[in-house]
Amino acid sequence: MTSNPESDFPSVLHMVVAAAQAAPEREALVCGDVRLTYGEFAHCIAGFARELRANGAKGKRVAAIFGNSIEFCIALLGGHAAGAQVGLINALFTSDEITPLLEDMDATAVVYDNALARIVAPVAERLKVPYLLGVTPGDAKGLLRWRNEPLTIEPDWLPKASDLGLLLYTGGTTGLSKGVDLTHATGVAGVARLNRLVQTRKGKERLLCVAPLCHCYSLEVAMYNMLLSAGTMVIVSRYSAEATLDLLESENITILAGGPTQFVGMLAHESMSRRHFPHLTASLSGGSPLPEETLRRWEATTSAPVLEGYGLTETFGGLSFNPLIGVHKPRSVGLKMADEIQIVDAIDGKTVLAQGETGEIRCRGPQVMVGYRGRPDATATVLRDGWFYTSDIGHIDEDGYLFISDRKKDMVLVSGFNVYPRAIEEVLYKHPDVLEAAVIGEPDDYQGESVKAVIVLKPGAELTGEDIRAYCREHMAPYKVPRRVMFVASLPKTTVGKIDKKQLRQ
Repeated sequence: MTSNPESDFPSVLHMVVAAAQAAPEREALVCGDVRLTYGEFAHCIAGFARELRANGAKGKRVAAIFGNSIEFCIALLGGHAAGAQVGLINALFTSDEITPLLEDMDATAVVYDNALARIVAPVAERLKVPYLLGVTPGDAKGLLRWRNEPLTIEPDWLPKASDLGLLLYTGGTTGLSKGVDLTHATGVAGVARLNRLVQTRKGKERLLCVAPLCHCYSLEVAMYNMLLSAGTMVIVSRYSAEATLDLLESENITILAGGPTQFVGMLAHESMSRRHFPHLTASLSGGSPLPEETLRRWEATTSAPVLEGYGLTETFGGLSFNPLIGVHKPRSVGLKMADEIQIVDAIDGKTVLAQGETGEIRCRGPQVMVGYRGRPDATATVLRDGWFYTSDIGHIDEDGYLFISDRKKDMVLVSGFNVYPRAIEEVLYKHPDVLEAAVIGEPDDYQGESVKAVIVLKPGAELTGEDIRAYCREHMAPYKVPRRVMFVASLPKTTVGKIDKKQLRQ
């Protein structure tokens, strides 16, 4: 495989125009029974952009509320071609969760999946959004209706790199979600570097996107990655282990983009041992850390390396990623994609630590957001002296590989000792009877905080809390051993598939 030699485009819309001009008949998007070429994709974008422009979207904000679908892609790029900043809202959100985001966004248009009409329409109408459009994914009369019309994306519609392109919302794990303003340049800054690290082949890749496209991880490693390389993105509209495994085989997938819960689910499926993926060259994982044991099992089963990366909404995903060719280090999130990454003292935020020392990760480069929409104080907290402070804890080794220990806020302080939950989770995942595990801290009158493990056992397994503690005592210092162990049928997940530790703490 050879790396993609192309440089960054000013925007993702430029990527689509280039691909449509170079290979209009090449398959761009596949979802269910719908297959769209690059030429047809460009027609749909141009048609929807005309509609948005006619309804005053230029220079304003357009909200897109879809699950994984071709319509999501058309809505996003159509908004860009209309000259609008596009705000993405997770289709799994309730009306209570959507309302503050639409209020903050002050959108002039909302386009959404008709299946969400009962939730979205009343909120948008109450907020007096001027233009509201519900469409049904796969419907030829919806956003696909322009596929065979010779419409073009006009040259003067192409945005400037410095224009605001995306408005993404943080997960809200520390309170209300914050809107993250990203320029078009910020949105595409890391894609060419990712392309080279993953060795994406021009015009030859077929990527299966399982993770939510409304999340910055999937946008970058799946959608933008494929558009830059003029490849094909096969979209999983609703995840199930069996359906995903079927597509991996039937669509001759070369790259899989998913998250930890999906890898765990596929490995646990009864048909996994009978599957064959001869075309699969790499599996990309992100959104949250993939347990090392899961990574090893997936690689042993598929013979395809798992490449993990690291990023945040505020950096549009990728700050680092593992290379396809070269050294693979367990638990590393790879080599830097940002211009600079430093490890600094987690308390003073200024003292740069030596190689191998653990502290807070800060970075600077074109990936970093403009700021939080309408929140100058919150922006000033994380953007200081030209650096973005991630609140993540990690270290960089002698070869420049970045390792994440944990979230700064997830760290548990036990009798003065820093305990990083991820390290304990890695041990728990190696237990043959543990399917999923999460570690959190809880108040303790004697130690200040103590460690609590919440565990999902594999079907048929029977363990006690003391069994788990005895196992942990063999593999870690006494102060790290969970004081309490809780067994549950399932762990709560966020709408993008991460284990929801905020809910666990509550």
